[in-house]
Amino acid sequence: MSASPSATLCPPSVRRGDFAHTPCYCEENVYLLCKQLCTSGLSGIGGMDLFVVFISNDRKQVPLWHQRASVRTDGLVLWDYHVVCIQTSGEGNALVVWDLDSTLPFPVLLAQYVFEAIQPSAQLYPVFRRLFRVVHAPLFLHHFASDRRHMKDADGNWISPPPTSNPIVGVDGILNNLDQYMTIRTEEVANTVQDALRSVFLQPLGVVVSETQLEEFFTRIPLHQPSTNQLLETNPLG
Repeated sequence: MSASPSATLCPPSVRRGDFAHTPCYCEENVYLLCKQLCTSGLSGIGGMDLFVVFISNDRKQVPLWHQRASVRTDGLVLWDYHVVCIQTSGEGNALVVWDLDSTLPFPVLLAQYVFEAIQPSAQLYPVFRRLFRVVHAPLFLHHFASDRRHMKDADGNWISPPPTSNPIVGVDGILNNLDQYMTIRTEEVANTVQDALRSVFLQPLGVVVSETQLEEFFTRIPLHQPSTNQLLETNPLG
């Protein structure tokens, strides 16, 4: 990629401030964002065109640029993990990223987000290469749970103030499984994009793809996405 894409997509009625955002709770922010996109009619039925993407790696040291939490002019932050939503049928059927913690347009084209926020061409040590756990939003909204224990220190004090909303409980009653989502290891990376496409609509924890696979994966998803009825038969949302 030789130049940064300049086109962005942002429906005029959508503003970042319209969505709930609590610093350091990106997984809950994206959970609520997906629900709001569904109820507002900005996504397909039941969020079938939405994917929750956890970004991390073996060392849980993830560089991302253009982040609101940064004190640097380039917006660089080294997260332990980060979570965004990628939509496969944004306006004009474009691939767009919803990142509530980014200074980039909201939403922004996937190609621009990769170029400016992920910066795969940056000269990074291999240990900082990003891995992506891609979870189909209907499955995520059904299974995900967090009791926020990861945000308490050894004495039980909050590291960062929690959201005012209640903790998220899985439909099946599970109280916490966040660690299963945010822990991403190199050995989990799909052998091929085709392998990932075959599994992403079936696995509650989604599939893991590498930096080099990410854009190809999302470019090919519309060609593999099953019908709403097929998905509900396999994974009833209850």
